[in-house]
Amino acid sequence: MSITIAELAATLNAPFEGDGTLVVAGAAEPQDAGETDLALAMDPRFAPNIAKGQAKVAVLWDGADWADLGLEAAILVKRGRLAMAGVTAAFAAGLGLEPGIHPAAVVDPSAEIGAGAAIGPFVVIGKDVKIGANAQIAPHVSIGAQAQIGDDALIHAGVKIGARVVIGNRLIAQPGGVVGSDGFSFVTAEKSHVEEARESLGADVAAEGQAWMRIASIGAVVIGDDVELGANVTIDQGTIRPTRIGDGTKLDNQVHIGHNVIVGRHCLLCGQVGVAGSTVIGDYCVMGGQAGAADNLTIGSGAIIGAGTGVLSNVAKGKAMMGYPAVAMQTHVEMYKALRRLPRFMAKLKGDG
Repeated sequence: MSITIAELAATLNAPFEGDGTLVVAGAAEPQDAGETDLALAMDPRFAPNIAKGQAKVAVLWDGADWADLGLEAAILVKRGRLAMAGVTAAFAAGLGLEPGIHPAAVVDPSAEIGAGAAIGPFVVIGKDVKIGANAQIAPHVSIGAQAQIGDDALIHAGVKIGARVVIGNRLIAQPGGVVGSDGFSFVTAEKSHVEEARESLGADVAAEGQAWMRIASIGAVVIGDDVELGANVTIDQGTIRPTRIGDGTKLDNQVHIGHNVIVGRHCLLCGQVGVAGSTVIGDYCVMGGQAGAADNLTIGSGAIIGAGTGVLSNVAKGKAMMGYPAVAMQTHVEMYKALRRLPRFMAKLKGDG
């Protein structure tokens, strides 16, 4: 798409200087920018690279001397990363689908498809499904019976949405995600050795095993508005009650949400995070990459769980945790420093230092 500097500045709610009628067709790093590109140099460190490209216009930091940089116009922003969100949204191409239902799609006659929706080839939409207005659904997506998806959904190729799943407005789902798979829930006829281990903390666990019997999942999944799901995310449906993901929450690639889990509003769960069944995560929580939480825990609102952390007990509201098992972040740093000093300490203890 093409947009004038004045129009883009209005979208960013930021002032511009110079020729607002100049048109840009894309965004680029300063050294790579062509004549119709918008150079992105929101930090003075990147300003010297503008001369290496061909851009006539740029997004710069507040107070920048744009004319001295040889530009014909500039948008001046106070918070560069926030401006990046607006700029990338302005140039996002979407899925490139034409409105309507592709002839190669399979849509049950009972399904309700909202106005302006674009359904790509080889999409399968089941009985009594409801899809909101302006949805874009890429090839090879399947949507199970009685699922509901709100307006303005953007669902990339290969996503699988199970039966009875309910999703709010403005969903973004990257390729390969699965929403509504069965939970990993099994039981034995008698108390299992796993249960004995949990009760006794591993003392005198019986060696003999038993067959596992499956507990079916009938609770579905409920997802709020403005949720984003990364590539190959998996969200298990609840056993009886739904698994829930709150408004505005973003799940990175390969995140796994177990059955009955509740994730609050506006959380960030980074790559390969795993949350075991029935754990509750409050609002505005952040979990770094490869962090994990055991089952039946509560993580309070605003908590920050560092990358690679193993949460094995409840976390209070607003706590920052790190390590395995998780401890307060400042405690973990002290423990890590002490661990690094341990070889030197041992050498001195032996009289070698």
